[in-house]
Amino acid sequence: MTRLFIIAALIAAPAIAAPVVQAPPNVPEKSPAFAGQTRAEAVVSKTRLAVTELASGLNKPWGIALLDGGMFLVSEKAAGRLTIVGTSGIKQAVTGTPATDTRNQGGMLGVANPGDGWIYWSYAEPREGGNGTSVARGHLVGTMMRDVQVIFRQLPTLDATQHYGGRMLFPRDGTLIITLGERSILPGRMQAQKLDSLLGKIVRMNRDGSIPSDNPFVGKPGVRPEIWSYGNRNVQGAALDARGRLWEVEHGPQGGDELNLITKGKDYGWPSITYGEEYSGKPISESATQAKGMEQPVYYWDPVIAPSGMVFYSGKAMPEYKGNILVGGLRSTALVRLVLKNDKVVGEERLLTDRKERIRDVVEGPAGELYLVTDAVDGKLLKVMPAK
Repeated sequence: MTRLFIIAALIAAPAIAAPVVQAPPNVPEKSPAFAGQTRAEAVVSKTRLAVTELASGLNKPWGIALLDGGMFLVSEKAAGRLTIVGTSGIKQAVTGTPATDTRNQGGMLGVANPGDGWIYWSYAEPREGGNGTSVARGHLVGTMMRDVQVIFRQLPTLDATQHYGGRMLFPRDGTLIITLGERSILPGRMQAQKLDSLLGKIVRMNRDGSIPSDNPFVGKPGVRPEIWSYGNRNVQGAALDARGRLWEVEHGPQGGDELNLITKGKDYGWPSITYGEEYSGKPISESATQAKGMEQPVYYWDPVIAPSGMVFYSGKAMPEYKGNILVGGLRSTALVRLVLKNDKVVGEERLLTDRKERIRDVVEGPAGELYLVTDAVDGKLLKVMPAK
């Protein structure tokens, strides 16, 4: 009887879940703050995906906006321009946009068409003394951008060429969310948790550049009223969930890429706490991963995936992915799928890895199709649908 019970128990026992196959962590001595915060169980799609190339020859494309008539507006980072991609893949450059600083990680960044009559874009703006992330908007008439207004400038200006952030979101309340970086260099990094600076922040504003009265730091002396969250490193992906909550992915250093659920007015820890290390292998901030008053990431990656654009998927064309987060992975050369339950990551999958392409942005179309751009000098605009 005892022997039969043991055999039955062994048969019924669930297998120990294994994470996605990946390299060993860069910082193995750092432990997660809670179970499931990293290396979640690997999941495998039942949905087979078909990829169609809509356009190629895009110079380091960074963002995608859908236009009427099945056309697209793509930002070409390295070229410092916006480009219209027609239904046949023909490309037309948009004129009338401000100059950009295209060195290194700079250039033309995010682009959005929220349906209010304006096109919005973020870019590395050349300025006296350096550059900084700026956001402008205009009316697209044919291939000309008219009535251009610069509605936001990240300050202070720094002479640096990295960590611009640049994603934009448009909540239902009519505001504008802009993700930023801390510009990488030490003078910028050390301002990520300082509230008189816009470096290393997520900001919220009205679409004309004015400040909403319900921002968390409005009216506080010496504090920038645009700030929504702080202690962020380099946020290149952001999305709103079905409840309208803000989630983001940000680049860590060597190790420590993060997925965060953002609450207004909160400190997300950089550079005081991190699950990564310097690229030299040296520790950051005494290797701390937790501190009082600083938020923990919902999930982190070590080694990094280098996350960029992200979306909460509706499930329209691929019901299996409903409510999942899809993230463009640069270092991982994958579309990274995260399965959530009760705001925790319970599964991870790396999709499209056979293509070996750096995925910079992902957006969902009206029928549930996905559009991606690949980060290359000969970058591509791709459409992803279930295979027939």
